Amino acid sequence: MSTRIAKPAPRMRKQPRQARSIATVEAIIEAGAHVLSEAGWAGFSTNKVAEAAGVSIGSLYQYFPDKLALVEAIRRRHFDHVLSVIRDAAAEQKPLRQFARELVRGMIATHSVHPTLHQVLLDEAPSDRGSRAAHASFQSRYLEQYAAAVAQYRKRLKDTQTVARVLSSAIEGVIHNAARRNMLDAPELQKQLVELISAYLSGARTV
Repeated sequence: MSTRIAKPAPRMRKQPRQARSIATVEAIIEAGAHVLSEAGWAGFSTNKVAEAAGVSIGSLYQYFPDKLALVEAIRRRHFDHVLSVIRDAAAEQKPLRQFARELVRGMIATHSVHPTLHQVLLDEAPSDRGSRAAHASFQSRYLEQYAAAVAQYRKRLKDTQTVARVLSSAIEGVIHNAARRNMLDAPELQKQLVELISAYLSGARTV
């Protein structure tokens, strides 16, 4: 069960503007994701992240006032990656099977870098009203993108939202369970997930 905190987590102190500062922030967030995934919330600290990123603790605090702000940045980056996978897979009205393959490859790639990160963010890392609002916004955009993809392949389907919710839940369940069991690179799992998506979208009935 994740710890809940009453006050909103502080956001970034400042936004990076130049290429060098952008690269520094990206290195800090990537190192933070690695440490959080490997050590969990209990073992997560700004000192460990700074060391893993190869920056001074002062450089980290230039952008992140504390580890809660850093976790929020990690969470938001994960959301952005997931949304970009769905958007890219659904672009250009690809054939259904190609869409399914690209969606599965993208989701697996996103969750393979730090396989336990999602579970730590969900079950261990603190959240507040701000992060919950960000998650609600992500969920809304997430379902909108799935619904748009569903509409491409089931053009006469009336209730694309329900189909999108079922499809996204099925993909989430398979990917997250595979990540927990270290099975994301199993070829048969990927193949069966492509089959599931293709069969569901090609066989859905008009509601």
